[in-house]
Amino acid sequence: MNDRRARDSRDPRPLAASARTVAYDVISAVRDSDAYANLLLPSRIARADLSPADAALATELTYGTLRMQGYYDRVISRAAGRPVDRIDPPILDVLRLGAHQLLSTRIPPHAAVNESVALARAVGSRSATGFVNGVLREIGRHTPEEWRDRVVAGAKSTDDALAAVTSHPTWVIRAFRRSLEAEGHGGELEALLAADNAAPKVNLIALPGLADAPAGARSDRYSPVGFSGDGGDPLRLVQSSNGRLRVQDEGSQLAALALTRARPVREGERWLDLCAGPGGKAALLAAEALAGGAALVANELVPARAELVRKALAAVPLDVPVWEQDGVDVGRDHPGEFDRILLDAPCTGLGALRRRPEARWRKDPKDVAELSALQARLLDSAVAALAPGGLLAYVTCSPHIAETRSVVAAALERHPTLQKVATAEVVQGLAEERLDLAGDPDVVQLWPHRHLTDAMFIALLTTPAP
Repeated sequence: MNDRRARDSRDPRPLAASARTVAYDVISAVRDSDAYANLLLPSRIARADLSPADAALATELTYGTLRMQGYYDRVISRAAGRPVDRIDPPILDVLRLGAHQLLSTRIPPHAAVNESVALARAVGSRSATGFVNGVLREIGRHTPEEWRDRVVAGAKSTDDALAAVTSHPTWVIRAFRRSLEAEGHGGELEALLAADNAAPKVNLIALPGLADAPAGARSDRYSPVGFSGDGGDPLRLVQSSNGRLRVQDEGSQLAALALTRARPVREGERWLDLCAGPGGKAALLAAEALAGGAALVANELVPARAELVRKALAAVPLDVPVWEQDGVDVGRDHPGEFDRILLDAPCTGLGALRRRPEARWRKDPKDVAELSALQARLLDSAVAALAPGGLLAYVTCSPHIAETRSVVAAALERHPTLQKVATAEVVQGLAEERLDLAGDPDVVQLWPHRHLTDAMFIALLTTPAP
């Protein structure tokens, strides 16, 4: 398998464009250079000029393979008779893509095998084609149900078996269980894991005061400014509206609106989006600030992400400075300056595994400890920057207790004047439909399986008025 170095995703020589090669290209880039599939795939589809049908197939192959990668690796290891870490990474990507076609799609087995062998020939050594052919034919000899039984039989524990068949790391499953049990809903774990592996609908927002949802769109259940489309190309819709219609998860909309609509806006308020990249929530805040007569500042440490924030804000006719400061220093440099602050803190991203399936393989428990320490420092900075009587929204796209409830509880201990706000009441007040919320009324934890949103955590905090 090591006859020669396989062509990787950075090689300028393109493969002949097809749904499978586009999917392989993205999967390879995710593995080789930590690319984000949701950002890379649309550009690769456009560059390949795929038909709508082939674009849909490339999307299914890419996300389906990435979602179930952990499970497919166990199947491949058994079919190949060797651990997957002894298979050349580009060939392993081909095998994962082939396994997905054989086990989870209606693509004819002969087509899945033959196309995978052709792909292996293009990206690997000559000997790799026979290996790929043999492994995939072995996978195809058994039904998906038989493979599931084999994988479960080889699991080391109940949690390991659940991790295998749902394609989640074991530590993530245990973290999800603890989060659900904290609400008294531990029995929903398998429903949550299944929701993580289901393709989400494309959800959009019409920036309030600047755009309306198009005719035929379906209004969101909870967000008063969100909608889902009619099956057309959402990117064209975004482009034709100059960014005033945007792709945005309903949970993200609720997080920003909880801050802006928890209380009436006073003319001249100053708002801060402390960690603004890539800019989706900043654009919504800007539209709300424009409508209410408030001023907004966006801050983003990473220059490339700061540029994305500027592009997102271009849709709103409001002058919004974009700082490139370290968020932990903003409170020291701008004490008591802001009436409302959104802290959408850097996190593991475990709440968005439906849309970013590769994120589950990029983090481990030590990352949680590092991120929760950073979240605490950022929250301290936000508290310092908050004006007396101001409103602060602490938000993460993760349900992990160490990144959510624990961070807020520790902040309340460090800052005796900091007070909780009835966040569940605020968020429920945004929606006509009843939100099925559980646990502490002072925080909101959304869930993919229960609310059909990302697993956003929202906590509103305030300080005494002067």
